[in-house]
Amino acid sequence: MKSARLLEKYRKEVLPAMQKDYGRSNPHSLPRLEKICLNMGIGKAIDDSKILEEGVKIMSTIAGQAAVVTKARVSVSNFRLRQGYKIGCRVTLRSSTMWEFFDRLVATAIPRIRDFRGVSRKSFDKLGNYSLGIEEVTIFPEVDADRLVYPFGMDVTFVIKNSKGREESMKFLKMMGMPFAE
Repeated sequence: MKSARLLEKYRKEVLPAMQKDYGRSNPHSLPRLEKICLNMGIGKAIDDSKILEEGVKIMSTIAGQAAVVTKARVSVSNFRLRQGYKIGCRVTLRSSTMWEFFDRLVATAIPRIRDFRGVSRKSFDKLGNYSLGIEEVTIFPEVDADRLVYPFGMDVTFVIKNSKGREESMKFLKMMGMPFAE
């Protein structure tokens, strides 16, 4: 199996640069990407199960591995939602699939967003993980926009290990090619 392009960049460029910047000789003490979690909430799945099936198929195509259907944990009467209803799907990417997805997201998908000015700098949690909302999955070249019945969106969460906070995570993602807004 060939190695992912961004993984090579991380090992050859980003890691040595971060070691020099932070003055740490141990590469395991530096921020690194642990996993990428993709989540798609499909509220219309309550009324039509075919929309859920299409969402799962699209998520699987984008991720490159099978998506898992998620169920409601609690009942919410205002949304006509009962506990156990199938309402979305998710995928957790690790190792080479994670790096391939990250590369496709940064190199091809994000530049296809109309009127794109950069991703938000405010979407970090206190541990340094970064979340990104994608309004339409049609930015991915794998998805045929003409065949979509329902406009799907998704959330992408980058789980960053050994980060000492937002600044380290932002610097790491910026070095990896994430286009942050100025």
